[in-house]
Amino acid sequence: MDLSVDFFDPRNEEEWDELALRSTSGTFLHTRRFLNYHGARFVDASICIRNGSKLLGVFPAAQEKTISGTVVSHPGITYGGIVHDGSLRGEWMIRALQQSLLLFSRRGFDKLHYKVVPRIYHRSPAEDDLYALFRLKARLFRCDLSVALNLANRQPMASRRKRSLKKAQSFGIEIHDAPSCAKELWPVLEENLEQKHGATPVHTLSEISLLHDLFPESVRFLTAHYEGRVVAGLVLFITRNATHSQYIASSALGQQLNALDLLFDRAIEEAMERQHSYFNFGISTERAGQVLNEGLFQFKAEFGGGGVVHEFYEVDTISSEMTGERHD
Repeated sequence: MDLSVDFFDPRNEEEWDELALRSTSGTFLHTRRFLNYHGARFVDASICIRNGSKLLGVFPAAQEKTISGTVVSHPGITYGGIVHDGSLRGEWMIRALQQSLLLFSRRGFDKLHYKVVPRIYHRSPAEDDLYALFRLKARLFRCDLSVALNLANRQPMASRRKRSLKKAQSFGIEIHDAPSCAKELWPVLEENLEQKHGATPVHTLSEISLLHDLFPESVRFLTAHYEGRVVAGLVLFITRNATHSQYIASSALGQQLNALDLLFDRAIEEAMERQHSYFNFGISTERAGQVLNEGLFQFKAEFGGGGVVHEFYEVDTISSEMTGERHD
């Protein structure tokens, strides 16, 4: 196989997206359609990996704004990494990552931060990049912990969650599944994040609405309504084999009504109807993985789930001198 790498050319956007969506581990987050919604916020450094003219893999990446000389895969998405059509196995993945590091070096980057795609999003085993990172002396510098349900082998739900669900069902809460509910949900989410974490949502209301317009089947809004108003809600990202809870929000009244239990019960049921393998509640860590929010983690785990890690690696780029290549 004659492996080559080069930076992404916008003229190849359609080819990129077709590969990302049929790859072994890619999701709609890897498509140019998703990456492009950021506009000019990031300086793109994405890579295409080819055998001759055939596209084998894509590597979403962009310059890290806050760390000089560092490229990230990708700062605008939760997970990045090299995704491929099944060709980049074993030694070929090592070569693809080596050549990518060399290309990054030529653009002036001396380090790569590599966000691994968690295995729950894989269509088939695709962890060759983890082995390649080991071989290239990468260092694990961050690890977030999420909770996911294996929908084919779900663990028993805790009795506390069963009681809360039964209580929520007694209040006559209505569940809506409509993008129009996002406008009423967003103030609840903003208040939650401000009070609990002193933070704001990664996406503004206009941004999440745009993402829904771009991916109407992949971005969903599930909201709980009580006496005519939104008291809790979920923003769900739907991939090929997993449902991911991107945002979770509840007002004080929603907490009293246990509205989130009702929402998660519905969302999990729908994930099973879609024949998904996993339902992912999202991470429960803070401060770049150094702090575990034990209460939040326990709440999610009580639905019958277990821990799934999101790994972040740092690896030095490779200069021509290290490979012995000459460029006259």
